[in-house]
Amino acid sequence: MTLQDFASPSSSAASDLVPSSELAQKIRTEIGRAVVGQQDVIDLVLVALFAAGHVLIEGVPGLGKTLLVRALARTFEGSTARIQFTPDLMPADVLGHVMYDVKSGDMVMRRGPVFTHLLLADEINRAPAKTQASLLEVMQERQVTLEGESMEVPRPFMVLATQNPVEQEGTYPLPEAQLDRFLLKILIDYPSEDEETSLVQEVTRGQVGDQLRIDAVGRVVDAASIVRIQEAAAQVHVDERVTQYAVRIARSTREWIGVELGAGPRGALALIRAARAYALLEGRPFVTPDDIKFVALPALRHRMLLAPDVELEGQRADDVVRAILAQVEAPRT
Repeated sequence: MTLQDFASPSSSAASDLVPSSELAQKIRTEIGRAVVGQQDVIDLVLVALFAAGHVLIEGVPGLGKTLLVRALARTFEGSTARIQFTPDLMPADVLGHVMYDVKSGDMVMRRGPVFTHLLLADEINRAPAKTQASLLEVMQERQVTLEGESMEVPRPFMVLATQNPVEQEGTYPLPEAQLDRFLLKILIDYPSEDEETSLVQEVTRGQVGDQLRIDAVGRVVDAASIVRIQEAAAQVHVDERVTQYAVRIARSTREWIGVELGAGPRGALALIRAARAYALLEGRPFVTPDDIKFVALPALRHRMLLAPDVELEGQRADDVVRAILAQVEAPRT
C-alpha cells in the first residue's frame, strides 16, 4: 500500500489546497515559538480549529493550556476570552443578559464573553450542569439566543475547554450531550525531562514571573484566512475505503464487550473531519488510514461509557480504542 492509493484522481483540487496547507504549517511553527514541547497537543488543537470543531483538554494545572490559546490567537490576531468556571457561575455570566439602562430607560443587551473567536472555558467541570449546558447552543449552532433574539458569534469560533481529572475534588462530570459537542478530547501530560529543562531555562532567563512569553509569536494570517483554511480542509479527498474504515471503528465501540455506551454516528463524523484537517496540516490533499489512527483516541475517548466492572479492573476508554484499532483491519490496495 502506498499513500497515493488514497489520493484523488483530480490533481487540480490538490493544487488548490497547497496555499491553505502552507498557512496551516506556518501557524504550527509560530505556536512552537512560545509553547515548549507538547507537539501532539498543538497539532490536535490545530486539527480541531481547521475542522471547525471544539476541544476539551484534560490535565492538571500548570501545563500551559492558557498559553497555548493565547499563542494560537496571536497567530491570526483573533479575539480571546477566558471564563473561569466556578460552582456559582451562572449561564448569564457566559452568554450575556438583558438589563435595564437607567440613563436611556431602555432594555439593553449586554453580550457575554462567548462572543469571541477563541473561548477558553477554564476548569469547565467545576461549574454545575446548568452552566455547562449554556454552551450547547453556541457550540452546535454558532449562535446565542437571548430573549428570543438569535445572535451569531464571530467566525472562526472555537471553544477550548479545560477540565481537571474527574478524580479531583469539587468537579462535576460533563453530561454526555455536552461531551459529544467536542470534536476532540485531548489529554495533556507532563513534559519530558528535556522539555521541562528547556521550559525552566526559558522562563528563568532574566524574566519576572513564571510565564512563558508569547512575544516571539507573529501574526501569520487573519481571521478570514482561518475560515478559508477550514473550507479547504473540508475539500480534502477521502477515499470510500477510508470512510468505511472510520465507520467500522466507530461501530465497533458499540459492540465491544464492557462498553455500555459507544460512539454514535457523530463519532465517525469526528474521525473524518479531524483526519481531513490533519492531512491538510501534514501537506497532503487526501486522507490515509494512518490519519484516522492518529485522531482516533482524541475523537472517540469521550464518546464511550465503560461498564463499572470494567473500570474497576483498571481499563480506560483509550485501552478499548487501541484494542479496536488493532482488530479492525485498515484498507489496503
